[in-house]
Amino acid sequence: MRLLPQQALKVTPKQIAANYILQLSSMELQDVINQELEENPALDLDEAHVCPLCGLPLTGRVCLNCFGAGKAGAAEQYSDNEPLEGTSLMARDEEEGDEFDPIVRAEAEQTLAEYLSWNVRVLLPKRLHFTAEYLIGNLNDNGYLEGSLQDAASACHVSLDDADRVLRMIQSIEPWGLGARDIQECLLIQMTHLAESGETVPTHARAIVTDHFRALGEHKFGDVAQALRISREEVQSAWDYIKDNLNPYPAQAFAAGPDGTSIGGRQIALRPDVIIVKNDENAFEVEVIESRRFSLKVNPVYRQLVGQIQAARTAHVEVPAMDDKEKQHIREYVTRAKFFIDNINQRRQTMARITQVIVECQQDFLEKGIQSLRPLTRAEVGERIGMHESTVSRATAGKYVLLPAGQVVPFSLFFTASLGTKDVIKNIIDAEDRGHPHSDQEIVELLRNDHGIILARRTVAKYREELQILPARLRKRV
Repeated sequence: MRLLPQQALKVTPKQIAANYILQLSSMELQDVINQELEENPALDLDEAHVCPLCGLPLTGRVCLNCFGAGKAGAAEQYSDNEPLEGTSLMARDEEEGDEFDPIVRAEAEQTLAEYLSWNVRVLLPKRLHFTAEYLIGNLNDNGYLEGSLQDAASACHVSLDDADRVLRMIQSIEPWGLGARDIQECLLIQMTHLAESGETVPTHARAIVTDHFRALGEHKFGDVAQALRISREEVQSAWDYIKDNLNPYPAQAFAAGPDGTSIGGRQIALRPDVIIVKNDENAFEVEVIESRRFSLKVNPVYRQLVGQIQAARTAHVEVPAMDDKEKQHIREYVTRAKFFIDNINQRRQTMARITQVIVECQQDFLEKGIQSLRPLTRAEVGERIGMHESTVSRATAGKYVLLPAGQVVPFSLFFTASLGTKDVIKNIIDAEDRGHPHSDQEIVELLRNDHGIILARRTVAKYREELQILPARLRKRV
């Protein structure tokens, strides 16, 4: 028997931890950081207070550099237009705390109905806005649609197809699952969007939810396995995925208001993860908010102790009053702290790179408004920065951007599903000269030059195959 060298792709523990940190929302990240600070004495949070606008150190409650005005006209961009006459900045700050921080302003209370309404108005033609408002108004506290689409179409004087189009648009907005008619549909919607975003969904999960949902809920895994001719372990794996990754009550992603009102009055704090601002040169700049909120470092005492241990090892002497167990304890905690800080920094860099590409691709939208939003996929962003689209998906899912105009929008607003790009490819092929069909590389160039869509040739080939379209040499007709 002859052993041959083989290459295998191994995922390191650091990559697993980095991916976990990357997919966390801002609030979840804060919880993870707090937990790590409690468990690891070698990790410290820098307590230095800086102005959230200009970034200079704060010596009091009001920044003496910008007086809350910030750089690049931040006060004008985010002002609520209330007059300042008769009220000193110090007095206003004492009364309202972080009022001048645009991030705090963006976290003002907003109902889920308002959040959905803003998004669907961006995505739908004006004639369907009333239908969208009607359907949003008929969502219950769990985010499910009450009443039938037929009733909605009749009440809004639109066709059933139009009502269905509006509902699908509501269901495309994060958190996914809003607008479902029941739990089963809610889970299926989430799996569809996760798959479109590049996430791996267990092979049989959709079939199990579609055809054997009741048996799954009753934990009749053996019956489900027998019906689908798969193993019980595969059913258990699908169940674990559904339980750990899907949310049957999507409206619970929004915090309830103090009065416990229904979904129309449910309160939400939209905390941006990234802000886009204009600088003094009138160019767009990107900032990931963790750089303001979390400044982590290795505890100076532990850093000094590790230095002493390393110096003693080099000099081949023992560190006084420190046994091997204590040395190991110090080294492990410092290594863990550095590991954690590296993962936080990597998250920040990844989100910044992705947002910078979005800014480059969607500059017309940022300048002129929603009518200039161009088709963009996560795969295209991944191509530009050398990342897989699933990484882009993890980095942007459930996260929000503060625009220069002051609105906080989900990252998903900037993206269209890959189906949109596939439609463009199909249209290009349908319009080609059958005597001289386009090669995949020629399609790449047409996408870039005529549609502003940047994809690699292999990605175009993959989409073409998914559309069941033959390669150019087999499409040629004499």
